[in-house]
Amino acid sequence: MEGYYDRYEDSPFFALSNLWILLCAFLVFIMHLGFASIESGLCQRKNTVNILFKNVFIICSGLLLYAVWGFNAMYPSEWLAEGVFAKGSAISGDASANSDLSYGGTGLCQTGWADFIFQAMFAATAATIVSGAVAERVKLTSFMVFAVLLVGFAYPITGGWKWGGGWLDAKGFYDFAGSSVVHAFGGFAALACVIVLGPRRGKYTKDGVKPILPSNMPLASIGAFLLWFGWFGFNGGSVLSADPGSIAYVITTTALGAAAGGLGAMLISWVVLKKPDLSMSLNGILAGLVGITAGADQLSLLGAVIAGGVGGILVVFSVLFLDKVKIDDPVGAISVHGTCGIWGTLAVGLPFLTLPDAGAPLGIQLLGTISIGLFAFVFSFVVFFILKMVMGVRVDEQEEAEGLDVAEHGSPAYTG
Repeated sequence: MEGYYDRYEDSPFFALSNLWILLCAFLVFIMHLGFASIESGLCQRKNTVNILFKNVFIICSGLLLYAVWGFNAMYPSEWLAEGVFAKGSAISGDASANSDLSYGGTGLCQTGWADFIFQAMFAATAATIVSGAVAERVKLTSFMVFAVLLVGFAYPITGGWKWGGGWLDAKGFYDFAGSSVVHAFGGFAALACVIVLGPRRGKYTKDGVKPILPSNMPLASIGAFLLWFGWFGFNGGSVLSADPGSIAYVITTTALGAAAGGLGAMLISWVVLKKPDLSMSLNGILAGLVGITAGADQLSLLGAVIAGGVGGILVVFSVLFLDKVKIDDPVGAISVHGTCGIWGTLAVGLPFLTLPDAGAPLGIQLLGTISIGLFAFVFSFVVFFILKMVMGVRVDEQEEAEGLDVAEHGSPAYTG
């Protein structure tokens, strides 16, 4: 074993960086527990098992799909269509490969396996975002097929456009940790699915919107705080090394953005809705996090506060607007990830929010977020519509009324 450790003797920064990336991957993994908790808490208790089952399926299938196809399709050594599309393949199992600085130098300071596991945790998030938006009425098998196609094939395509050195990266598009690559992608995929699926029965009446109350706000709150906690790895790991100054700065802007988003949503919802609304405040935290994610290393501290705060305000008005046009999103995923994903990406193009000599051209940022969001929307609409025609995407009225836990799984979440 002595020879094995000798490889790291002259590169302690490499070993430390690799460890940091792995720790961040574990934090991003915890975010899937956060998503499962907040979705369960904001939906009705009769659908809890169904929501949890989908989240279990997403992370298990997503990890395997990313291993056998997605990672090498997103970070290709060779493009089939230059900068646009690459063929995937399975990750290497060679124990001697990628064990030193030869993998990515000090800029991508980690082993190839650490790089894979960190990015794999990101990939599954796209389908998790959709899971919350279609909750309480989607047919389980149809959703599972869709999630496989979204995570396994669609996400690596647009991810490669930026992070794989594709056409958006060549144009100077900037997205540090995924306001567009992950969040806007998932948000607009969710929007397409919700349009095809339709609202929950009884949500929109001739008298207006009928609230469908959440089942467990303590669980939703736990979920939101778990997501905030995991986001330190989501953004902190995107430094791609253990550079102490960069990590500390990114985590600071992440925390400030989240806090400003929560406060912004809290205050504006209190004014608009006449009562302090906890669910809006929780989504405001997440909106602030999405808003800071594209520019966590580019925005000034004040810029981070403004980006997060604006995200928190936007999410309130976005949720209310979607209800007005009868687009039913039980957890606010479209607003948090889609609306605020666009905002976070554009914030990097606003010079008064960024550090000196940082940021990116606003026009390129707009092009990038529209391209990624549009691709996700069109892909998801077409695939989900085909699934609707072939196997159906919605449970019947009786099953929806009874609850998907019993109808789809034969077992309620709560027996007491």
